[in-house]
Amino acid sequence: MKYLLIGVVVLVVLGVGGFFYLGQKSQSGTAPGLVQGRLAACPSSPNCVSSEPDAPEEKKVDPLSAGVWADLPAAIVDMGGVVTEQGDSYVAAEFTSSTFGFVDDVELRRTGDAVHVRSASRVGYSDRGVNRARVAALRERLGSR
Repeated sequence: MKYLLIGVVVLVVLGVGGFFYLGQKSQSGTAPGLVQGRLAACPSSPNCVSSEPDAPEEKKVDPLSAGVWADLPAAIVDMGGVVTEQGDSYVAAEFTSSTFGFVDDVELRRTGDAVHVRSASRVGYSDRGVNRARVAALRERLGSR
């Protein structure tokens, strides 16, 4: 029984340490930025969503209305994000989790009739639906315009 308890404690410590390491690692990256004028494609892992037309169906979210562009930076800050880059047709922001400090990137690209959005975790495999929920919350905060 004593060895089983020690084994469990060791596994818990290793697991927590691993998550802490990944959280720290995610803080040193940056958003991918535009690739040939579009938001970067999502990786194969299920921790990213995108509204770009070629996004796989399981990662697809609807773009935002072009009319929300001016309100995006304030909405991002209100949701706890930090705008890291802002231009005429591109906005990048970071959201940091309170547990382990994982950083997710949210990027937005304005076109003539829409604002395309990409939300992705910098590290790890699964995000437990956090990025999809973040885009939905952003849409709701902007009044579903």
